[in-house]
Amino acid sequence: MLSTIAVATDGSDTAQRAVEAAFDLAEHYDAPVVVLTAYAPGRHDSIGWHATEATQAERVLADASEAAEARGVRCSTAMREGDPADAIVALAVERGADLLVVGNKGMERRLRGSVPDTISHRAQCSVFVVKTS
Repeated sequence: MLSTIAVATDGSDTAQRAVEAAFDLAEHYDAPVVVLTAYAPGRHDSIGWHATEATQAERVLADASEAAEARGVRCSTAMREGDPADAIVALAVERGADLLVVGNKGMERRLRGSVPDTISHRAQCSVFVVKTS
């Protein structure tokens, strides 16, 4: 039995497939979902406007929360600044997830591989990797 399902998203179309899979599992097991995302520190754009990825992360989480509500899935959200894989793994632990859902495609990192690959090796719970392409 699953008591908490976590799903990682960056708002991309491929990540949306992982979110949908997590919602399917939540409906089947009557479990709540926690939608997780990570963001980079804020920075100034070329005209001096302080653009922060935290605002975009908040939008991604709000969209996922609305989608969960439309399906009747109990949902909470969490975000953290930092390396995506490290932040997602830490948030899953903090939220007591017993399953972490990720898409198989993610941001590539030159030295350490993809985010989904890193998550699958570092997570402290079971990981469900959704084929997204």
